[in-house]
Amino acid sequence: MAGQSSATAARTGNNLFLRAVAALSTLAGWCSAAMIVAAVGITCQMIFIRFVLNGSTFWQTEAVIYLAIGATLIGLPYVQRLRGHVNVDLVPLALPKSARFFMAIMTLSLSITMVGVILWYSYEHWHLAYERNWKSDTVWGVRLWIPYLALPVGFGLFLLQLVADLVAVLLKIDQPFGLEDT
Repeated sequence: MAGQSSATAARTGNNLFLRAVAALSTLAGWCSAAMIVAAVGITCQMIFIRFVLNGSTFWQTEAVIYLAIGATLIGLPYVQRLRGHVNVDLVPLALPKSARFFMAIMTLSLSITMVGVILWYSYEHWHLAYERNWKSDTVWGVRLWIPYLALPVGFGLFLLQLVADLVAVLLKIDQPFGLEDT
């Protein structure tokens, strides 16, 4: 079944916490977009160096990979705020309002728990790379704590956006799953 979802961007009302989290998520989205633009620019520079100037490249491929992965992770909260993640509206639409509310609370709570666990281990992994001064096994030898920082930052901001979504539903500022009553 193809078509547009009836869900809209997360509402914040006049709640200061929700507005602050929305601003952080939007900033993360802009940073993610800038990382994609930088990756495209580096790719163009790499193509020019290799095929026009017949030179060698040693850092560009690795930088583009780290930027693309970082953009994906840093962009998580922005996509959550816009409700851009893949979802299935069929079950929530079929449920009555009270069951939809309960399902939203359960779904958000489970998501918060899972992302919290991922955040914990991603921070642990980043800290290990920082503490032991890990470097990539390439000619560039980038210190791995720098690209690995996208893990705890991205999942931390994603967790914050999920908590804001839960608060908005609990305070009745936003509808469960962003769906208007049918």
